[in-house]
Formats: sequence, C-alpha cells, structure tokens
Amino acid sequence: MKTKRLMVSIGILALSVLFIGIGVVNKEHMEVMQKAVMVCLECIGIG
Repeated sequence: MKTKRLMVSIGILALSVLFIGIGVVNKEHMEVMQKAVMVCLECIGIG
C-alpha cells in the first residue's frame, strides 16, 4: 500500500514538473504576468 501511494505521488510530481516545463517553453508565464498587470491597472483606474 505504501509503495503504491509513493508511486502515485511521484507520478503526480513528475506530471506537474512536465506541465510547468511545457508552460515555460511556451512562454505562458509572460502571458499570465501581462494579464495580471492589466487587471491591476484596471483596478486602480489607469488601464
């Protein structure tokens, strides 16, 4: 039971790292940052 749980945890961790890597390669972090800046500017009434 412990081994199965450990393998599932490692699999989820590996999948997470893979998806984060794909996002970085596609420069998704820049798009998220740009959207966050626009939301902040709209909140204070500049954008």
